[in-house]
Amino acid sequence: MDFQKDSYGDELRLKAIEKFDLISDLEQLEQFKTELLGRKGSITELIKNISTLPSDEKKDAGKNANLIKIFFQELIQEKFEEYKSNDIDSHQSIDLSLPGRRRFRGSFHPTTVVLREISKVFTEMGFDSAEGPEVELDEYNFQKLNIPLDHPARDMWNTLWVDTTNDSSLKPLLMRTHTSPMQIRLMEKQTPPIRIIVPGKTYRYEATDATHEWQFCQVEGLVVDKGITFAHLKSTLEEFAQKMFGHKRKARFRCDFFPFVEPGAEVSIDCFKCDGADGCNVCGYSGWIEIMGAGMVHPEVLKGVGYDPEIYSGFAFGMGAERISMLKNGIDDVRLFYSNDLRFLKQFS
Repeated sequence: MDFQKDSYGDELRLKAIEKFDLISDLEQLEQFKTELLGRKGSITELIKNISTLPSDEKKDAGKNANLIKIFFQELIQEKFEEYKSNDIDSHQSIDLSLPGRRRFRGSFHPTTVVLREISKVFTEMGFDSAEGPEVELDEYNFQKLNIPLDHPARDMWNTLWVDTTNDSSLKPLLMRTHTSPMQIRLMEKQTPPIRIIVPGKTYRYEATDATHEWQFCQVEGLVVDKGITFAHLKSTLEEFAQKMFGHKRKARFRCDFFPFVEPGAEVSIDCFKCDGADGCNVCGYSGWIEIMGAGMVHPEVLKGVGYDPEIYSGFAFGMGAERISMLKNGIDDVRLFYSNDLRFLKQFS
């Protein structure tokens, strides 16, 4: 554009050009535009002041002021386009072929996974599920399960006791050593038939090693009704073993002692790795893997909750959830379940 020297607004135009040449970023350009073309900008004020000029000067002044306005509008727009183009070029310089960082998704803990699998198997067989308190009374954890105060069977459980010395009104409390106390609590509240499993945490004061932890999860099962026999126990647990470890699995029952059942049995399955043939490191070269303890509910336990053992009978069983998971997933150290090592936990996501 051709501007006349010393014309109306020429001094403003020259100073604005000098300031424009010093602009180095988009923020300065925005500020320059506001100061020059804004509602209270220099050029806006220049145009307003035309009304104060003599009548013979207004025409040329108005023409020149509009030229200055158009000139800077175009100049600023070009600068905006330049910055925009440079921004696009800078984004295009990024190598979009690089793989993105995958967002880590959480998953269930391996113990939770196997607890859900166990619960699903028994739920499909008609069992309900229940939970109970982890801080338990001595009478439910031991006494009502046919383990009186002086019974040597208490040595089987290394118990963590709760300090109640400051309140003599409290009965002896402990961290439950098994989920079996819920057997008593459930039988006291309802009459047979009962078909229930009780998954939950248990606690024992034990030295920690590859096969022992002071905290672990257990699944207790209880069935009470008229005419329940050991045959029902065997068929139920064989069905469970086949659904958990494969339909070819066989179950073996050998005599074992548990104070709250009579008779008691150790339940094993033939090894799912070697099929119980030659033996392997999983089954200790015996061909069999122990998975739980079980037995018929002791008559004294039934009497203690008001059931007549001449009318009702039942069976109970209990297993460690981590042990089942170790067998299914080839885990050789129970401490891994509670080490919070993401390298281990991510394998189950």
